[in-house]
Amino acid sequence: MTEQANVPQQHFDIQKIYLKDLSFETPHSPMIFTEQWSGESQLQLNNESTQLAENIHEVVLTLTVTTKNGDKTAYLCEVKQAGIFTIAGFAPEQLAAMLGAYCPNVLFPFGREMVSSLVQKGGFPPLILAPVNFDALYMQHLQAQQAKAAAQPEA
Repeated sequence: MTEQANVPQQHFDIQKIYLKDLSFETPHSPMIFTEQWSGESQLQLNNESTQLAENIHEVVLTLTVTTKNGDKTAYLCEVKQAGIFTIAGFAPEQLAAMLGAYCPNVLFPFGREMVSSLVQKGGFPPLILAPVNFDALYMQHLQAQQAKAAAQPEA
């Protein structure tokens, strides 16, 4: 029983989820609305984390959607969905996974809804972003870092 007493208790809590920043641009309006619609969208994701205090972290998930109608940009939508999380008792590699995959997974539905709302309010057909596997993206990121580290010559 003594060993269990020394094991730190793992704790995860969502303190706040909020919209940090957003931008919606329609560079070719109003003429884009007079053209036949054949929109094609691309999604770019990015996430950053900042330690605010001991065991308190801000995670910001950035969703950037660029939609073109033919060769013209119909709209550019960028949403920075953020959250403040309490994360305690995790090993460093577990903490990194929480910040790099788990928290963005929590934030994504809020960001997706904001993108959808902005697109419709901008006068365009509905856009529903597909689910994202943040665990797989995080693993790809780790593998890319490891490959980069392995390719660098030792000093």
